[in-house]
Amino acid sequence: MNKNHSSLKLAVLALSVLTMIWGYNWVVMKEALRYSSPFDFAALRTLLGAVSLFLVLLWQGKSLRPQGFWWMLLLGLLQTTGFIGMTIWALENGGAGKSAVLAYIMPFWVLILAWPILGERIRGAQWAAVIMAFSGLVLVLEPWALGGSFFSKVLAVLAGVCWGVSAIVVKIMRERAEYDLILLTAWQMLLGAIPLVMIALTFPAQPVQWSSYFIGALLYNALFGTAIGWLLWLYSLHKLPAGTASLGTLATPVVGVMAAWVQLGEKPGVSEGWGMILIGAGLFLLVMLGIHQHKRVNPEMAQE
Repeated sequence: MNKNHSSLKLAVLALSVLTMIWGYNWVVMKEALRYSSPFDFAALRTLLGAVSLFLVLLWQGKSLRPQGFWWMLLLGLLQTTGFIGMTIWALENGGAGKSAVLAYIMPFWVLILAWPILGERIRGAQWAAVIMAFSGLVLVLEPWALGGSFFSKVLAVLAGVCWGVSAIVVKIMRERAEYDLILLTAWQMLLGAIPLVMIALTFPAQPVQWSSYFIGALLYNALFGTAIGWLLWLYSLHKLPAGTASLGTLATPVVGVMAAWVQLGEKPGVSEGWGMILIGAGLFLLVMLGIHQHKRVNPEMAQE
């Protein structure tokens, strides 16, 4: 019992540290763009991230051979080229906190896209979660007050769409075969980095300023955001119910908003603030519905 309790506490601690790492990374990425173009930073970040994951695999003594190359390529285009590329592009002129919230609306895109692609219909209270999330989305986007940041907000939303589609692709892949998650992430990140490198070379911008902060930001993304982050996430998933782990990650955009407010002075406006609250409430409801559904299908989860 004591051993299980200690293991549970360690898993909760790992999830808490992960939330802080990924949440604060929105500020780190925003600040890094003072020294680099978004695509230069995206290319460097993803290449170093892929290398860090391959080093983790070598440390674990696992094979580096890719499983299902074309699936990994598709995932790389969505998850790395699409999600990471558009996220960092959004941060060029958009706020770190708002971008984090808009990108983390991803579960709703999964819910909506899973209907036509996987035949998983939206049911009951899920509609309430969707309505709350999209009401919040409209308030954060503020289409009635088009300004310089509107394009950045749209990019953050599109990044979330890419993330959502990639989640559906992963679900399809795992129904067909078993994949090592770290190997899958390493290869999709490497393959997805190639288009980012090509874009950075095709559209040259101001040369990268190799300041101590920029180098630190790259190392933070590669080591903490990617290698250590993924190990913490997989450990949390292994020790905690999936619903509990998912609920914990809801704090990631909250950390992003608070860190951006404190460090960058990005205080949300009234409309944006209410929009973030509605999105957060919708996400919370969606995760709680998922936990309830899983408990009905797997009653033993209630004992965890």
